Amino acid sequence: MKIIVTGGAGFIGSHVVDAYIKKGHQVVTIDNLSTGFRRNLNRRAKFYKADIRNLKAVLKIFQKEKPTVVNHHAAIAEVVKSLKNPLPTYEVNILGTANVLLAFSQYGRGKNRRFIFSSTGGAVYGDPEKIPVTENTPLKPISPYGLSKVLGEEVIKFYSRIYDFDYVIFRYPNVYGPRQNPKGEAGVVAIFHGLMRVGKRPAIFGDGTKTRDYCHVEDVVRANVIGLRRGRNEILNIGWGKKISDQMIFDALAKELGFKKPPIYAPFKSGEVYRIAIRAEKAKRVIGWKPRITLSEGIRKYSNSF
Repeated sequence: MKIIVTGGAGFIGSHVVDAYIKKGHQVVTIDNLSTGFRRNLNRRAKFYKADIRNLKAVLKIFQKEKPTVVNHHAAIAEVVKSLKNPLPTYEVNILGTANVLLAFSQYGRGKNRRFIFSSTGGAVYGDPEKIPVTENTPLKPISPYGLSKVLGEEVIKFYSRIYDFDYVIFRYPNVYGPRQNPKGEAGVVAIFHGLMRVGKRPAIFGDGTKTRDYCHVEDVVRANVIGLRRGRNEILNIGWGKKISDQMIFDALAKELGFKKPPIYAPFKSGEVYRIAIRAEKAKRVIGWKPRITLSEGIRKYSNSF
């Protein structure tokens, strides 16, 4: 089938493109290269350098390509930047998503039209009372980034209902693995690893007890492959359901790299979720997905990729 992947030069999106091509699909990539890299592009995928905020450009691409599936990974995923200036995050994550949906509604082709969306399982839930969270946990985002993903999900449900195509929304945990940018705001594993490799001490914001749920990119990509054919109008958490602290990530990487220096402890950043873990029993039940790569194995794989 023909699939358009937005954000296909980025960390997760580029791995999704590779997996789809490996499965024999025809893939078209859209990316403005603001945070993605040309080196991540698969040469067997057709590439358009375009910004999803530009409706005219998006419509032109979809009119020409007429995809059966859209995998929408293009987004601004930076909590702190969204607090300082929320407008770019809203423009890309809400308006950009609406533009892609409108183009797909008009020019998507095939009996099994499907829209796959990368949401967030951390930021949409805020600081929940009960952990791990399920898909029924109330949505209480505490950052414009989290709000933008909640609204993005609602826009998808609206267009799906009006224009009659299926969707699968994946709420991701902290995803890590090869191609993650160590210079970005997100990506604790990549940031810590990048600094430790050159002998620099990473900064932990807070006392090290802040937790996230970590999932290797290979497991996340596998969900996106399964999602091509399974799950109809579903919202699915993707994660281990385990609280992993910043200190645990630091200690695991330090052990892997033989790093002997202590971290730098800096003030906690407001707007960030303090504790989260994501229960994925529904994904196992509905599409047969569960995580396979443990944190220790994943960190070893990531370190060996250099």
